[in-house]
This record gives sequence, C-alpha cells and structure tokens, in this order.
Amino acid sequence: MSSKKSPPAPPAAKLLKQPAETHQTAVEGEAHLTTNQGLPISDNQNSLKAGIRGPVLLEDFILREKITHFDHERIPERIVHARGSGAHGYFQPYESAADITEAGFLQDPKKKTEVFARFSTVAGGAGSVDLPRDVRGFAVKFYTEQGNFDLVGNNIPVFFIQDAMKFPDVIHAVKMEPDRGFPQAASAHATFWDFITLTPESMHMIMWAMSDRAIPRSLRMIEGFGVHTFRFITAEGVSRFVKLHWRPTIGSAAVVWDEAVKISGADPDFHRRDLWEAIERGDFPEWELGVQVIEESQAAELDFDLLDPTKLIPEEIIPIRKLGKMVLNRNPDNHFAETEQVAFCPSHIVPGIGFSDDPLLQGRLFSYLDTQLTRLGGPNFHQIPVNAPRCPFSNNQRDGLRQMHVHKGRVAYEPSEISPPSAPRECPMHGFRTHPEAETGEKIRKRSETFADHYSQARMFFRSMTPPEQNHIASALAFELAKVEIVPIREKMLGHLANIDAALHQTVADALGMPAEGGAKITPAVAPRDLATSPSLSLIGKDPQILKGRKAGILLTEGADAALLSALQAAFKKEKAAVELIAPKIGGVTLSDGTPLAVHHALSGGPSVFFDTVAILATDEAMNDLVREAAAVNWVRDAFGHLKVIGYSVEAAPLLEAAGVEIDAGTILLDGPKGQRAYIATAKAGRRWEREPTLRSIG
Repeated sequence: MSSKKSPPAPPAAKLLKQPAETHQTAVEGEAHLTTNQGLPISDNQNSLKAGIRGPVLLEDFILREKITHFDHERIPERIVHARGSGAHGYFQPYESAADITEAGFLQDPKKKTEVFARFSTVAGGAGSVDLPRDVRGFAVKFYTEQGNFDLVGNNIPVFFIQDAMKFPDVIHAVKMEPDRGFPQAASAHATFWDFITLTPESMHMIMWAMSDRAIPRSLRMIEGFGVHTFRFITAEGVSRFVKLHWRPTIGSAAVVWDEAVKISGADPDFHRRDLWEAIERGDFPEWELGVQVIEESQAAELDFDLLDPTKLIPEEIIPIRKLGKMVLNRNPDNHFAETEQVAFCPSHIVPGIGFSDDPLLQGRLFSYLDTQLTRLGGPNFHQIPVNAPRCPFSNNQRDGLRQMHVHKGRVAYEPSEISPPSAPRECPMHGFRTHPEAETGEKIRKRSETFADHYSQARMFFRSMTPPEQNHIASALAFELAKVEIVPIREKMLGHLANIDAALHQTVADALGMPAEGGAKITPAVAPRDLATSPSLSLIGKDPQILKGRKAGILLTEGADAALLSALQAAFKKEKAAVELIAPKIGGVTLSDGTPLAVHHALSGGPSVFFDTVAILATDEAMNDLVREAAAVNWVRDAFGHLKVIGYSVEAAPLLEAAGVEIDAGTILLDGPKGQRAYIATAKAGRRWEREPTLRSIG
C-alpha cells in the first residue's frame, strides 16, 4: 500500500513570492486586517498547511472563522448556487471499474443507483433569472448501497482561486455591491473586476467565464466537472489520482449574448422550464460519467501542479475513460422539499473514493457541512427525505434541533457491554479507510511555486477556441469592462490580457476605445508559455450536429399548408427534436384542409429566441397583415440575427424581406420534399457562424 506524498510536485516546490499586484498590505497608521477577536492577520491569501503542498490543518482558526462567518451570512437561501433546478434519476455503469476503484456503484453494469441532480447559477439569488453570464453548478447525489456520494462540481473544470481562504472574497466581489444592492446575478461591475485584476490566478477561469460556456442553451446540454483532483482507491489499496467529468449525450451548446438577454426578458425561467418539460415529455436528459486517471508517475511529469484547481489536464494528454451513464427521468414532487432542501457536501464519499491535498478542496470539505447546519436548521438535515441515504444507517448521534427519529435503548455510546448485539459498532473489514499518506513539513502560510503559472493555460484555452468563440470572449470582456467605471481597473485587466494573447488584448482595447499601450504593465510570477492547443475544449469544434434534444418553432398563419406542417413535424420527430407551434393568436389557426389547430404560443409570447431552428408556414392573404406586425418582423429578424436556420414557405418570403433577411445557406425554401430535406439537414448542422461577422461587431 503506497504511502507516498500525493501527488508529486512537477518541478521543485519552492515558496512562491506573491506578485505585488495580488494583494495589498497595510502600512504604518493604516487599518490592519484582524480576526473577529481583534487579532491582526499576517497572511490573508493562504490557509495553514502541513508543508507548502500539504493538507490544510484544522488548527487554522483564521480560515475557520472566515469561512464559518461566510457560510452563515444568508438564512436560509444558499449564499451561492441559490437558484437551482433539480431532477431524480439513476446512474448505471457500463462495466466494472474494479481495476481503479472499489466504489460499489461502479462495479455492476446491471445495477442502477438512484441519483438526484441539481443545476444552478452561482452569483444570483433564488429570484434571479436563468440566463445571466455565470458559472453553472452541477451537483449529483448518488444514493449508493455504501452510503451517499456527492459529486459537487461546475460546468467549468477550473476555478477562480487556488486556496479556500479566498473563497469568501471572490464571492463577495461578484455579489451585489453591499452599499447599493446591485447588480444581481452579474459580474459586469467594478468590485468583481477589482478583485480579479488583483488575483492573477483567476485568469484561466476568466477565459472560461467569458466564453460561451457561461450562457448555455440548456441545462441538458452542459458539461460537468468535479474541478478538483480526487483519488480512486482499489480494494487492494492502490491509489490513483482522478479528474471527473460529465458529458451530455446530446452534446453541448450555448446561446449568443443578445439571445441570452432577450430570453431573460421573455422567460426568466427558461432553463428550469426546459429541463422540466423535457422530462415530462419523456425526452430524458443523459450524461456519461468519465474519468481521467493519473498515475503518480504521470502527476510528476505534468507541467503544472495537480493540486492547483485553476488548471486542467487536456484530454489530448490523458483521455477520458467513460464509466457509465446518468439518466434523469423524474421531476421533483415539490421544488422546496427536494430541490431547495437537498444538501450536497464534497465530504460525502464512499469506500474507493478519496481526496487530494488541493487547498480549495480542503476548505470545501469543512465549509459545505457547516453551511448545511444553518440552512437546514441543525445537525439532522440528513433526515430530510431528499438527503437521507437509501441504505440503512445507524450511529450514536442523538437529539439536536429537528430530530425526527425516536431512538430506543439506554446506550448511545461505544464501546459498551450492556448494549444489545444489534447496536452499531465499527467495521474494520468493510468500513471506510482513509488512504495513508506520509505528511511532513513545517506549518506555513505560503503557496508552492508550482502554483505560480497563471497565464499559460488561459492562453491555451483561448487559442483552442474557434474564431467565433474567440470573438465571443473578446466581446464579453469588452461588455463587462465597459461597465467598470474605474479606469485603472480596466487598464489593469488589459495588462493581464496582454499576457494571455496579444490579439485578444488589442481587440478588447479597441472595443473599449482605450489605447492598448495604455494598459497597466503586469509582470507575471512565471512567464507564460505557448502550450499545445486542446480542440476538445471548443464547443463549436465538437458540435455533434444533431437535432435530438433541440426544439423547433413553427410559425403558422390561417390557412397554412396542412401537408407541409405534417411533413415537418414527422421529420423533426424522426430526428427526436421537439416541435412547438406559434400563431398570431393563442386561439390557434385553421389549416388549409379545414383542420382547427391549437398552438403552444401566441406570437407575442413565443419569440424565436426559445427555439434552435424555426420555420414559417403562411398564406398570401395572412402575410399582408403579418408584414405590418412588429412582433412577426422581430421574430424573423431575431432568428436570423441569432444565426439560426430558417425554413419558409414561398408565401412567407415577404416577411423575410420585411425583416431585412438576406437569403443565404441558412434560409431554406420549403418547396417540396427536396426543400424539406435540405432544411432538416441544414438545421442539424447548427448555427450559421459565417453569418455573424456581417451582423455584429465586438464591443
């Protein structure tokens, strides 16, 4: 059984001297940062560890006070991830993973393990909208036969900070500014960028947060990541490091920013409604659980530190092994009782899974449990049905607020000679065993030099994007920084961008109307390197080009061609896409064959932003009125502007003309079976990115 330090450092781990830009220190006569007891704090950047790469110590009373106060700031709403959507389902492995872990739920391909998944935004409150530019939480509770396992991650594989000591700070910075109570669910404001520009370790995450990943098309189409390095441990005690991934089987997709803004106004519950309705119609969301397995010898060869949560391992270096599939097939019976009261804790693990010394993960192991004590009314939150294990559980913990169990007997301790044979006792044979690690090192508040490269992976991510995605990142940065009224903050961010990519730096500077040479000079702690690009990081680059799980909107007028409508509906059904009908009035239309037809939306309540592709079936007579209807013109204009494929009957051509649509490869005339087949094939290919440069500029 190995007892080596985990994982080996890449180059020698030296003490990292923090660049002056990352924090400010008090000088004589200025206020000192202190604990709540008045004790001056010498280091507010790093938690106390056993050696520079060792585990965080429970002794760190400064970290515990800071995190504890932060955890209890909001009652009862979650401080982060407050707005969530959840669903029940199951997980089923493809084959036994006994060669890498003894975790029971990963052994039998015939065994289904019940799960509950919750997806969320991070920054906004419970009443905010679904589509701000934000990270998405992706948490799954596995109700295994060995107890509950919570995989608590995000739709982005890295994070803003390297040490849990800074978590309250990054969240305070991105939340509403405390004096004015806004902006809600938005990072486009001064306090966030003030913090970010003073925290170079955030630069990789910023590239992700400004990318299309932050405005997903659907919760059913987001990827998920465990973020941290975990351990898988076999029954024989062999330990390996792992990175965990969720991949949607229908592929990942995003909306464009203008679309996100309009969706938020038309339907603030867009993601929540989409998830609910997909499950209700039997279009069950699916994800494959994958793992990158890293041997200790491989960890030492990586060009970054595996304990650094601001870094990822490109799939081109270590491929993802698929372990099994999660299917969500049942909506909650009660949103509050389940989605709101579900409690996820990274410390909820099962035999075969363990932790690394990642300092952000180490802080989360303390923080999440502490948070539940406030949110859910005390130490018995595990008795709430959505949190209760599905396997038997028993111990000697008693009483406490909201105790629901009536425990019998006189003994609530062990060892005991008077307790009955059925009393719970420890189980050395089958119980959880912590993987042994030899930890040495002085107690220290420093960061390893192996954590010091803040720009190389940020550069790799940006350069791995397709041109449209790069333009979106630049446009997002320009939009966000334009909301920052403090010019030196903008200048400092431009200085960071210069370290990431010269073209990105110039583009954002131009969009802001600021001279590129006027940006602040940021000297990196470690000079950025040109890493090999990772095509697997691009959403557009790996678009599966399918209609399954997508939604088509068909705009109908009175007298619309019944046969054409039927043919389109059949074609979309064959592709496993949902179809919704829109008419000028919610009362519906009468088709060409005299059939009265109910619709899903009135034109005013069913904008084209709701759909992945659209079609228009009209008559000449109805078109005379429709071309003068602003809602109809905007419906088409938005669909074209959001780069969607548009199918149209010949009678609908005047509406396209009124909307200023120039016929291109993404506007298909539905003239018989050939035109219908061309429309479906083109819609499967997704958005028409070649259209975008002619429609909008960066900034």
